[in-house]
Amino acid sequence: MKKCRITVMKMACYEDLIAKYENPIEHACNMSLGQVFIADGWKKPDGMCDSAWESMSAFVMALSYGAEDIYDGWMKNRKSVMISCNDGFRPVSFLIEALEEEAAEE
Repeated sequence: MKKCRITVMKMACYEDLIAKYENPIEHACNMSLGQVFIADGWKKPDGMCDSAWESMSAFVMALSYGAEDIYDGWMKNRKSVMISCNDGFRPVSFLIEALEEEAAEE
């Protein structure tokens, strides 16, 4: 099982939708552009948003176990995927790449 690098590539914030539909919440997304997380196999990295992790954990698991070309030719790097979290108010896009480094055994 390999580690995966998860990089925050893009962030958006739809203030109009937030004002119209969302109840006020604190710390909805503490990510920052360019931030990098390392997933040690299937384990959620420290500081990763729970909702974002739910959106990407299956992809991280697949890549960490050697899956390639998940998007059937879309990605230049066959050992990577681009996904977005499921927050419709503040979507964050992540590049997930399998690393050669082995994940820690449990």
